[in-house]
Amino acid sequence: MKKIIAGVMLLALFVSCKDKKSKIDPFAPITNLVDSALHRKDTVAVPVETGPVPTEADESFNDFIYAYASDDQFQHQRTVFPLPYYNGEVPSKIEERFWKHDDLFTRQPYYTLLFDKEEDMDIVGDTSLKSVQVEWIYMKTQMVKKYYFQRKKGCWMLEAINLRPIKKNEDEHFVEFFERFATDSLFQCERIRQPLVFVTNDPDDDFSILETTLELNQWFAFKPALPTDRLSNINYGQSNRDNSTTKILALKGIGNGFSNVLYFQRRGGQWELYKFEDTGI
Repeated sequence: MKKIIAGVMLLALFVSCKDKKSKIDPFAPITNLVDSALHRKDTVAVPVETGPVPTEADESFNDFIYAYASDDQFQHQRTVFPLPYYNGEVPSKIEERFWKHDDLFTRQPYYTLLFDKEEDMDIVGDTSLKSVQVEWIYMKTQMVKKYYFQRKKGCWMLEAINLRPIKKNEDEHFVEFFERFATDSLFQCERIRQPLVFVTNDPDDDFSILETTLELNQWFAFKPALPTDRLSNINYGQSNRDNSTTKILALKGIGNGFSNVLYFQRRGGQWELYKFEDTGI
C-alpha cells in the first residue's frame, strides 16, 4: 500500500514539473532567456557594425551631390574621416572636428560641365556609376581641386580630395584660353568662328529645335554670363584630355531650367567657339 501511495506522489510531482516547463514562452528572445537564467559576469556584448543607409538620393549622383552640399549632417555622414587630402604630392588628413561644411557649387545660379565629345553628355544620367569626381578648376591660379566620390553598398561617400596644378603642353591650354575669352571682349571677337552656329528652341513650336547662325554682334546680344574665376566640373567617366582638339562647356542652372552649351575647337593650336546652344526653359 505504501508503495502505491509513493508511486502516486512521484507521478504528481512529475506532472507538476512538466506544467512549469510548458509555461516558458517558446518565442521569447534567446538573449532574454540567457540574461534571466544565467546572469554571467563574463558575458561580453558584441558590438553591431553600423554604417550609412542608402537613400533615394543615392540612385542618381546628381541628387546625391545636391543633398550632400545642402545638408550639413548628411555631409558628415557621407564623408570618410579622417579624410585623405593631397596638396600636390604632400599627403595629409582632415579630422572630422576640423571639417567645415562645403557648399560646392549649390550657392551659384548655375554650374558648368566639361566634355570632349557630344556622346559623352549622355553619361550624366547613368544610375550604374560607382565612381565620380567633382572638380573646381581655378582659372587664375591654374589649379584643380578634385573630390573623389565612391558608391559602396549603395551609398555615395567622399573618400579623398586632391589639389594639383593643371598640366600644360605646347598648344594653348583650354582653361588658360577660356579665362581670357570670358573676360576680354576683343579677344572674344577674334576667337568666334563666323558665322557662328546657333541652336535654340523654335519660337513657333515649343517641341522643335531651330538651327541657324549668329553674326558677331548677335552673339553679344544672346551670349550668357560666363564664369571668370573658376569652372566646376563633374566627371562621370567622360574623357577630359588636355590634348583634345574639341571641348564642350555646358552651363546648367540649379532648379531654374537654364541650359547653355558652348562648343569649342582647336585649330592651328588655337581655340575658337564654333557653336552655341541655348535650349533652356
